[in-house]
Amino acid sequence: MASSAAKRYVQALTDIAQESNTFDAWQRDLDTLAAVVSDSEVLSFLESPSVQEAQKLSAVDTVLKDAQPEAHNLFRMMIERRRLRLLPEISELFSEEVLASKGIVMVDVTTADALDDAGEQLVRERLKGIVGKDVELRLHTDANIIGGIVARIGDQVIDGSVLNQLRRLRASLNAVR
Repeated sequence: MASSAAKRYVQALTDIAQESNTFDAWQRDLDTLAAVVSDSEVLSFLESPSVQEAQKLSAVDTVLKDAQPEAHNLFRMMIERRRLRLLPEISELFSEEVLASKGIVMVDVTTADALDDAGEQLVRERLKGIVGKDVELRLHTDANIIGGIVARIGDQVIDGSVLNQLRRLRASLNAVR
């Protein structure tokens, strides 16, 4: 579940990107920022109270030399407000907003084993039929589901896993007792 703070940042960034038609530039910059803070050493440096702000900002300017000025401002503000850990989530949510603006829905798909290209295409077509829009798949594997598929579309979960079927069977058998 996305944090409310991340959602607020994404809404503001989406508005800015829409006004200036800079969705792709913002996505690139957010991906860069998320990658930067995903490095634990860099994050520790940027969050450290013993490191002077000037040093932090100098590092930011070096990393974001090709980014738009607004991305620099965002990163500086997030350092000041101690919100750097939100950047990966913001990047992911922004990506979903960009896709939604193009009429594409992001679907998290979990299977017990990795899907081959044909399986991925079959899942994509079936989900497209369910949601009535083009879908972008974010694939995950989890052997615990045993088989089948679990699809998360926003807040909706479609659980066609063997694990879920076994749980339902157990519940119905327990209800008979």
